[in-house]
Amino acid sequence: MELEPVVEDWHKALAVVAHPDDLEFGTAAAVARWTGQGKQVVYCLLTSGEAGIDGVDPAECGPLREAEQIESSRIVGVSAVEFLGQPDGTIEYGVALRRVITAAIRRHQPEIVITNNFRSTWDGDVLLNQADHINTGHATLDAVRDAANRWIFPDAGDKWDGVRQVWAAGSPNGRHGVDTTATFEIGVRSLKAHKAYIDGLNWPDFDPEEFLEGTSRPAGTLLGTKYAARFEVFTP
Repeated sequence: MELEPVVEDWHKALAVVAHPDDLEFGTAAAVARWTGQGKQVVYCLLTSGEAGIDGVDPAECGPLREAEQIESSRIVGVSAVEFLGQPDGTIEYGVALRRVITAAIRRHQPEIVITNNFRSTWDGDVLLNQADHINTGHATLDAVRDAANRWIFPDAGDKWDGVRQVWAAGSPNGRHGVDTTATFEIGVRSLKAHKAYIDGLNWPDFDPEEFLEGTSRPAGTLLGTKYAARFEVFTP
């Protein structure tokens, strides 16, 4: 199977993901490509990742991870970063979550909305995904439609029906991709900025560059490039 290139004739994208670091584990190099083209990308993190480091109390962990996310975003050319205050580890799909994401879409008025893989696994087989990612992705798809209907959440801003596509990064069902060869190293630096989180995972042999190469090179082969980021593309 070959990957089809994603469209790039857009000017503004909104990335909606569950945690700090979600975009850096595979999508940041693509973001660096787009900001380098003069496009605007806004990050909305549903949580602050406060439950993400076992040895650090959430009250301390949240601000620490926010700071790391802001720095990692800066590295790829993103200056607009919002943290939406949802509970890390227990994000629930439902009307309340759809409203939060709908408000963000109406506020930022993107043409492209990016979220993470929300399939049950990462590999299409046995490597389980997290509930936070699954619930965030499903709610984001619904919120794109909600944002375009003036009668749904009328107190969450004026309707925005300008979203052309939703892209789920890292999906095992992804049939589209974007060349990240020129920006691969920027993506690596962006992931390395999450130092406290990576250290807290207690993965002594984890190498950010090696990890990202392990996903980017196979996607690049399918796209016909050295490195690529892979997406599952939806049309509202």
